[in-house]
Order: sequence, then structure tokens, then C-alpha cells
Amino acid sequence: MSAAIPLRRDFGASQLRGLARKTKDGPQARRLLALAAIYDGATRTEAAKIGGVGLQIIRDWVLRFNARGPDGLLDGKSPGQPPKLNDSQRQALARMIERSRRSQYAMLIGITGLGSACKSLSQDAASSSRCRLRNLAGGMPPYTTGGRKKPLDRT
Repeated sequence: MSAAIPLRRDFGASQLRGLARKTKDGPQARRLLALAAIYDGATRTEAAKIGGVGLQIIRDWVLRFNARGPDGLLDGKSPGQPPKLNDSQRQALARMIERSRRSQYAMLIGITGLGSACKSLSQDAASSSRCRLRNLAGGMPPYTTGGRKKPLDRT
């Protein structure tokens, strides 16, 4: 079994408890209190019980704390799924939709034709849902055929 990774020396248990009291982020406070227990001499297993996690997570918290300090214990935004279209493909799709809106054949890139229109841009994009492809066009509002209008309420 390898030796435990030491915590940075520029903080102490009382400082971490003070930061845990001041923070408005609950998960960060829990992480700070678990690390404060380690500063007080608790084992990593005891700190894991305090934090409600396993030993591997405690190790990850120690690494994040050592690298970035208390801010390293904040939850970061996850990167999410990478976009299916790059910028030039997204602009080309937006131009295609805009052209089709102005033309007499606007229904060609309606609900059923949007996926096939994107096949020319990217094979990956064709696998996306039609609604997602419409959003990729730069947030343009969906094309409507006009349809039947509701009668005015004249009461």
C-alpha cells in the first residue's frame, strides 16, 4: 500500500472549518470538513466517513485541494457532449435554412428534410435528432407553414 498524499501546509484545520462555515456551497463545505479532520489527525477512512464517500474520492479531493486550494473543491461545470457540427458546418446549415425560407421550396428543409440536408454537411450530424439540428442552425426559430389560425375571441 502506498503512502498517503500529504495535504498542503499553508492551511490548517481551523482555517478549513472557517471556510466551510462561510461557503454557500454545501458539497464544498462537506469536502472542507473532511479535509479538516485529516489536518486534525484523523485517518483517511474516518475522513471518508465524515465526507460520506470512499477513500478514492478523498484522495481526489486532496489532489484538487493541493493543486487549487479551497476553490479546487468546488464542483466544476462538466464539459458536456461535444458539438456534432463545427462552426463552418453550423454556418452552412444556417445559410441553407435561411435560403430555403426565402424560396418557394421552403418545405424541402421542413421537419422531414432537415436530416437529409445535413448529410451533405456531416455524417455525424445526420444521426442527430431533427430538433437538435434545428437548434444547431444558430438558434433560428422553427419554420412554420402558417396552418389554421385560431378565431379571435370577440366576447
